Amino acid sequence: MAEKAGAKIVKQPQEVFWGGYSGYFQDPNGFYWEVAYGENWEFDENDMLIMK
Repeated sequence: MAEKAGAKIVKQPQEVFWGGYSGYFQDPNGFYWEVAYGENWEFDENDMLIMK
């Protein structure tokens, strides 16, 4: 989805040492973003990540 909006994929998502997945893209303004996901992550009623 980011790529369709004009972003450049810097690193395709891949499994990382902490047990989740992580990847990077650069937006059209040149800013870098990390996208990450962990199967054990918990979210509150507003879909916000719960940090413990």
